[in-house]
Amino acid sequence: MQSLQVLIIDDEPALRQILSKTTSKAGHSISVAANGTEALARLNKGDIDVAICDIRMPDMSGIDVVEKANAAGIETIFLMMTAYASVNTAIEAMRAGAYDYMLKPLRNEDVINRLEHLADVIHLRSENEVLREIVLGQNEDICQHCAPAMKEVERLVVKVAPTDSTVMITGPSGAGKGVIARSIHQNSLRAGNPFIPVNCGAIPENLLESEFFGHTKGAFTGASKAKRGLFFEADQGTIFLDEIGELPLNLQVKLLHVIEDQHVRALGSDQARKINVRIVAATNRDLQQMVEAGTFREDLYFRLNVFHVPLPPLNQRREDVPTLLNYFIKKESKKMGLCSDIELSQEAKYKLISYSWPGNVRELQNIVARSLILCENGRIELSDLPQNISELKKTETEFPTPGQGTLKQQLHAFEIAVINKSIEAANGDRKFAASQLGIGISSLYRKLEDTNNG
Repeated sequence: MQSLQVLIIDDEPALRQILSKTTSKAGHSISVAANGTEALARLNKGDIDVAICDIRMPDMSGIDVVEKANAAGIETIFLMMTAYASVNTAIEAMRAGAYDYMLKPLRNEDVINRLEHLADVIHLRSENEVLREIVLGQNEDICQHCAPAMKEVERLVVKVAPTDSTVMITGPSGAGKGVIARSIHQNSLRAGNPFIPVNCGAIPENLLESEFFGHTKGAFTGASKAKRGLFFEADQGTIFLDEIGELPLNLQVKLLHVIEDQHVRALGSDQARKINVRIVAATNRDLQQMVEAGTFREDLYFRLNVFHVPLPPLNQRREDVPTLLNYFIKKESKKMGLCSDIELSQEAKYKLISYSWPGNVRELQNIVARSLILCENGRIELSDLPQNISELKKTETEFPTPGQGTLKQQLHAFEIAVINKSIEAANGDRKFAASQLGIGISSLYRKLEDTNNG
């Protein structure tokens, strides 16, 4: 159940104490107010989810509190308390904007059940405020990978997804780390709950804490209304912290506390709220090197790197290029409103497969989108590709032109080209290249020896 920030408003100290104990035991964060004036002062911060408010109080009625809160633009849900004889007054409070009422004496089970229901209401409201397809990580068509290196990535995803383990995804920019993070979420027990992607490098440093943890009204200059942070939005789901290496040291400390305590405190609030969020982080930087340089906390690094998923660059999984080309042609065609059966000429396909893809999958997707705009008669030709690809010269490590040799010879040449590219990308480290390709080092040497002997 989602943890709520609850304000109990009643002039009877004993009732405030009993309700505080009951609700806090259920996992909610509690504030109290002895009268309407105190209540409005606390509500004005804007971070209270639910107010359990008595109707009869000495300085102003509960109805007055509801009306003044609504007039101030406070979005708190009011749950009124009243004696049986004052039911008509409670109905009047609902007309003024209260959500519901409970009859005194209150039963603990009823209070908890009402709060559970309201937690669901608030969760649905939050979903409506954020684009659902982004927040919930709706399933899209998945591109099936052929490369051994990606088969290993898929194996790791299948293993870690059902757990609640924190995951670290590493790999170069544009390699598809976000896709892997979303796949982990979609295959987890949290799949029906929010998936919140956050680019840590895209948020100005002075706004990071507010964006992550939220703020109350008036917490800083310009905070004209309260804001729920991204960690609150991700409650019961997954938050994907992309480019985690860009996080400044002061935020690294706060993130470490969130991971350890599973509590978040909004800027300007005196209450820490319990959350249940799975963290998946990603980076294209060498965090171990950053730890040694003192720019990334070692304790946070170990907390995030519980389960490591290394994502190889596209030039180390060239077997996936033809599949990715077909996948993005269909996807981008649909996005542009084009027919779905656009073809790729053999010459264009050969150049695209031979290209080194320094920008990885993101570059491939962008080039497909560009080519679709330029192509005519439902066919992407060589002339529709960027000049640096269309004029690509043959090298010894490029793939053979289709039609040269038997099928077995062409497949063998393709395999050797992939191995050579992997060794080149690994700076000559054949053992590392073999692990990236998903084969044993002895298999790699045997394939190379077959080529030399042939």
